[in-house]
Amino acid sequence: MKRILLLAAVALCAMAAGAAEAPDSLKRIVKGRVHHPEMDEKVIVGNDTVNLVLPERNFGRYDRGLFNYLFIPKKQWAFGLMASYGEFDAKDVQVLQALKDFDFDGKQYAIRPSVSYFFRHNQCIGVKFDYTRQEADLGRLAVNLGEDLSFDIHDISYYSSKYSMGVFYRNYVGLGRSKRFAIFNEAALSFGSGSSRFKRPYDGKLRDTRTDLTEVALNFSPGLCMFIMDYLSFNVSFGVFGVHLRNEKQITDGVEEGSRFSSGADFKFNLFNINFGIGVHI
Repeated sequence: MKRILLLAAVALCAMAAGAAEAPDSLKRIVKGRVHHPEMDEKVIVGNDTVNLVLPERNFGRYDRGLFNYLFIPKKQWAFGLMASYGEFDAKDVQVLQALKDFDFDGKQYAIRPSVSYFFRHNQCIGVKFDYTRQEADLGRLAVNLGEDLSFDIHDISYYSSKYSMGVFYRNYVGLGRSKRFAIFNEAALSFGSGSSRFKRPYDGKLRDTRTDLTEVALNFSPGLCMFIMDYLSFNVSFGVFGVHLRNEKQITDGVEEGSRFSSGADFKFNLFNINFGIGVHI
């Protein structure tokens, strides 16, 4: 019995010594990340040799075997131009028969130039300028739901324009060895101002209301990036979440009516906030 216990003690000591001298791959497993031969592969970027797979610690998360491939190396500059456009015309759709006359035309467009610098692989910070304009004209809307509910509105228009400037952070996740496709998430803090005009008939007269606003906004926009040439990329992003603080002052027919401070948050997929852009990387 003593001999069996002695052999067991020797075996435990040997196992402990072997664990202390475990190879690096096993140590990575202990840290929560399973080692893969692709993680040791190197690529040449300029005069440097870097990892193809960016090293990341797992911090207790379940390891799904997904890698963040090198997509854009550090010390690069990127110049981008994104734009969006949306339009709605009542002539292109068929609505309920209750709408006897529906004449509406609306559009929204935006342009967003930017410049950014990659301080780490796949991560950049930058500044951008944003100009957005909205136009909506309701020529006439006639609704007939019987004698108790019928109305006719006409000659209503709304226009707005806004300028903003902000800083942003963007983190890319490379999707393959080719360094051609990646997804990204962008967080942007912007400061802007603008104005809008709302015209409508009231008591036989045309009333003109102007609203001046200033705004601070924090927005999060995921997207997809694809290199179509070595130094030229195509980007698509979607606005899905944002918070804002806004101060508005309203003037009607030259007379100040009041002011309002508001705040809010949006968590939704916005069809009018789909942005397409081109980026130049040097």
